[in-house]
Amino acid sequence: MERIEPGPGQESVWDYPRPPRVEPVEQTVKVVHGGEVLAESARAHRVLETSHPPTYYIPASDVAMQRLVCVSGKTSFCEFKGTAQYWALADDPEQIVAWSYAQPSAGFEDIEDHLSFYASRVDEAWVGEERAKAQSSDFYGGWITSQVVGPFKGPPGTGGW
Repeated sequence: MERIEPGPGQESVWDYPRPPRVEPVEQTVKVVHGGEVLAESARAHRVLETSHPPTYYIPASDVAMQRLVCVSGKTSFCEFKGTAQYWALADDPEQIVAWSYAQPSAGFEDIEDHLSFYASRVDEAWVGEERAKAQSSDFYGGWITSQVVGPFKGPPGTGGW
């Protein structure tokens, strides 16, 4: 693995901290699915963690929650953020599209009552005027834009990074 040197206006995910950092997003973040806006916010936060593209957390009040259902019994644990719950499309409850932390760990209070969407499981994910690409491997759920360079954790062989 060799770090890609960031150009002007770019960030290297290898300069992101561990444990991760939460910060407000300056641009509007938008998620589109099924031809409709599923979420749109100028109040989103992003989580930055070494080797990962940012994950974007949108306040539930800026999400069309009537289009989602909480997946009963499905959780995971992050050593930094705590216990995550998962969200599926109401019209396709097998299709998980987002996760959230109802009671995040100390230091991550800014993402309480926020949802983070998998760019690979929705039709479009936007940061400002740029359509984000999905991070390889749905395990992480990062959004790749021209603002960030890798290499990114996720593809086969990167699990030990």
